[in-house]
Amino acid sequence: MEFYTNALTSVLAWGPLGAMIGATLLGVLIGALPGLNPVMAIALLLPLTYSMDPLIALGMVAGIYNGSMYGGAIPAILLRIPGTPASIATTFDGFPMADRGEASKALKIACWSSAIGGIASAIALMTMGPLLARLTLFFGPAEYFWIAIFGMASVGVMVGSDPVKGIMAAVLGLLIGTMGIDNLSGQARFTFGQTWLLGGLDLVVVLVGLYALPPVLQLAEKRDLVGLSSGQLKLKSAPFEKGEIRGLIPTWLRSSGIGILVGILPGAGGNIAAFLSYNAARNASDDPASFGKGNPQGVAAAECGNNADNAASMIPALSLGIPGNVVAALVLSALTIHGLQPGPQLFHQNPILVGGFMMEMLITSVLIFALGGMVATRVFAQFQRLPGVLLVPSILILMCVGVYVINGRMVDLWVMLAAGLAGYFLEKVNVPLAPVILGMILGPMAEQSVRRALLISRGDATELLTRPLSAALAVMTLLVILWPIAKSLQRRRKAKPV
Repeated sequence: MEFYTNALTSVLAWGPLGAMIGATLLGVLIGALPGLNPVMAIALLLPLTYSMDPLIALGMVAGIYNGSMYGGAIPAILLRIPGTPASIATTFDGFPMADRGEASKALKIACWSSAIGGIASAIALMTMGPLLARLTLFFGPAEYFWIAIFGMASVGVMVGSDPVKGIMAAVLGLLIGTMGIDNLSGQARFTFGQTWLLGGLDLVVVLVGLYALPPVLQLAEKRDLVGLSSGQLKLKSAPFEKGEIRGLIPTWLRSSGIGILVGILPGAGGNIAAFLSYNAARNASDDPASFGKGNPQGVAAAECGNNADNAASMIPALSLGIPGNVVAALVLSALTIHGLQPGPQLFHQNPILVGGFMMEMLITSVLIFALGGMVATRVFAQFQRLPGVLLVPSILILMCVGVYVINGRMVDLWVMLAAGLAGYFLEKVNVPLAPVILGMILGPMAEQSVRRALLISRGDATELLTRPLSAALAVMTLLVILWPIAKSLQRRRKAKPV
């Protein structure tokens, strides 16, 4: 207890506290602007931290990280444009809620869910970090392969009305993810002689095009010259039904657990946690058909799940030196900049710094309640009152600026345009877009893991199923694929005339 008491005293000094408040507000703003993301913001911040106190620098990282993960829900709910990759699942029910005049309620649920998920994740980091970090030692390449396949299968099957189209979309994303240099053999694949393709297609560029451009084109189609009135937006009057908040508690508990477990696994990420939490909430619901049509449970599950991944991803990073995601890798870089060596000895050599960073992840999650909710409802929600014709060029400018500053290449703008047009036509034929992105994220992970597993076993494919954990994951994947098929056959049997 003395460990955290001393760390808390250091964190609540004016410097770290001010850094956390300012960075949390900045993070919400970054997440709310399409095309910007926490990875970009933290990467730009790192060179500026050389002369800073380590606790101030890490407090800014924690604030930007937690704030932007919530901020991504704002455009996801108001405009159906995910501000971050992890907020894709928030669009499924958040935007339909806003569309029927419940934007304020959706933003409040997203704010509370983000804070609860972040707090639960920080508590897990503080109390169960060393114990949970040891669990990752039991996961080998075979387990990571099945985790990736399970993620793609579950999203491909659960999202959208047609499981076949969902699986096809996941395969498309998997194919896109193979472009570039093969990490194991060093061979270039599907680059067509273009040097800019050697690193593959940038995920953020494709994400912005695939998810931001189709809604912009649809806004242009509507030719909205008026926009929503304050009465239509109903930001000040969004009462909750009796027992509605209490009904969200099981979703928060379930999603927090899923997000924490996903965060501990290196390479997974908040997007996977959000999708798995959303699917779990849908499967546990008495009315699964309402998901995707404005069910508050869907918003709560997605936001709580993706924020519960935040601090949990730091568990293997701080204790083992293995980053759980890109942001965790940037945190390790920040520690290295200040002459610290991540790993088991970090807890013994720098207890105040490690404990302080854990407390900063907790405090910035708590700040989301006050700062995030205020910004969301009083400032960013007002974007919906602008006429659609004004939103179109504004969003396009933000998209182009955000995409260009990632790599400083004009070709990324063309990739964004191609991805956006593809997403626009895919939506016209009812092909879900989420599996495409997840295929891009998990495809390389699945490929590298299965090849490593086969190298270790000298080509014996049965090794993928002989370990208990990999066999259990394989069974879960099979059940996810077979479940909708069985449900479809059951519905056909009931519909068949006697």
